[in-house]
Amino acid sequence: MTVARDNLATLYECDYALWLDATIEQLRRCDYGNVDWDNLLDELESMARSDKRAIKHNLVVILMHLLKWQFQPEMRSGSWAGSITEHRTRMQSLLDDSPSLKNFLPEALDWAYPRARRQASDETELPIKQFPEACPYQLFEVLNENFLPQ
Repeated sequence: MTVARDNLATLYECDYALWLDATIEQLRRCDYGNVDWDNLLDELESMARSDKRAIKHNLVVILMHLLKWQFQPEMRSGSWAGSITEHRTRMQSLLDDSPSLKNFLPEALDWAYPRARRQASDETELPIKQFPEACPYQLFEVLNENFLPQ
């Protein structure tokens, strides 16, 4: 299928899957003059943001459950442990696919902890000041499948 660049830009708006197939075909044929570069670059940038966003949100869930585990021990459950495991697995999968994202983890942890702290407070109904202002866990602990705080 040969699609001109002007038609690809329109196709992008009305049939994303067909636009993607046509773009892939053009790239394989080295038909660079007809590639819809603007939308292709937007898609690539979006993909990069998506993985970083997933890292941050998985960290929020892990941290929130670690805080709940530590500060509300009488409520510990398999559900909390299961959620921690699930989100650690998701994180590991992202890092396995894109090892360079490991460099993003300290920034993501700094972003995620205040949100996890707020969410843990909301879910436990404990005052937010009961949770440390700074993250009490090292990054290696957060990602360690065997770590649960006491």
